[in-house]
Amino acid sequence: MRALLLSAYAAVSHRHWAQGMVEWLDDCEWTLLELPPRHFRWRIRGNPLTWMLRDHETLARHYDVVLATSMVDLATLCGLYPHLGQAHKVVYFHENQFAYPLSPHQAPQPEALMVNLYAALAADRLVFNTAYNRDSFVAGARRFLNRMPENLPAARPLAKLAEAAEVLPVPISPLRRTPPARAPGRRIIWNHRWEYDKNPEDFFAVLFSLAERGSDFEVAVMGQQFRDCPAIFDEARRRLGARVVCWGPQPEGTYREELASGDIVVSTTWHEFQGLSVMEAAQLGVLPLVPDRLCFPELYGPEYRYDGTREGLESTLEAWLTAPERRPPPPDVSAWEWPVLAARYRALLSGG
Repeated sequence: MRALLLSAYAAVSHRHWAQGMVEWLDDCEWTLLELPPRHFRWRIRGNPLTWMLRDHETLARHYDVVLATSMVDLATLCGLYPHLGQAHKVVYFHENQFAYPLSPHQAPQPEALMVNLYAALAADRLVFNTAYNRDSFVAGARRFLNRMPENLPAARPLAKLAEAAEVLPVPISPLRRTPPARAPGRRIIWNHRWEYDKNPEDFFAVLFSLAERGSDFEVAVMGQQFRDCPAIFDEARRRLGARVVCWGPQPEGTYREELASGDIVVSTTWHEFQGLSVMEAAQLGVLPLVPDRLCFPELYGPEYRYDGTREGLESTLEAWLTAPERRPPPPDVSAWEWPVLAARYRALLSGG
């Protein structure tokens, strides 16, 4: 099977997914086209033009299946290369722009919403990493289309999209060794993007409060860092002082070691469609503590969730730090690993 994989904004989780597809579905003859994760507005609207100018010969070939992320303007690409429209077309939604929270400095981007929607309409199969992603896409698209003039009948195509959509998470690679057993400790992990939508303010506010009250803990703050970083990170580095055992992006080997040394991984995010960083930590035996919103209720039991407030996080975190014997056991993440999910991905590509 000749497969063309298109990733128009190859962020970390997108690259992880694409590499896994090539590695675990090695019976396919893969051709991969990726674009770097920068200049978002240009990327999401201009990716067909970029690929046409740079990779014309690759796009001119014939493929049995085209697998594209939701950032790809698949409708335009099939217009430029009509033979691609004859292939089996699968669009994978790592996220959707309808549910992305805007910062105070951002304006809505209808172009990005339309690319998501046109890609979905152009696909033969739609796949979302979580039910939350699917449902927020359909609800957001409905609100968006209701704003169109002429009172167009949008309900029918949206119902068709919702009915055809599948839920299939981004798999995580199986561990090559079993994580060592260890006594419960007090090391807290933050391993998310350093951006406003991950809500670092709530996370650090809780740590400041616990530190002022004399709680015993260490913190490892990792994750992807960008040029424009929320100011709270500089304040946290100064105020947490010697409690910080790791700070900033790390090489892959060091990242895994620091992750495995953790006891609790915390999320305070306002924006999450699956949360690979939490899954990777849980795979290593680190206890997830996540808000009771977004995708988390479908992924983690109530024993791993707090009510989403600073007060709820502080209460649970303090209890886990002071009484480790009362912590729940680590969750079983085997259902999210490639050996379990590879067959479903293979069926997806073959049209089964």
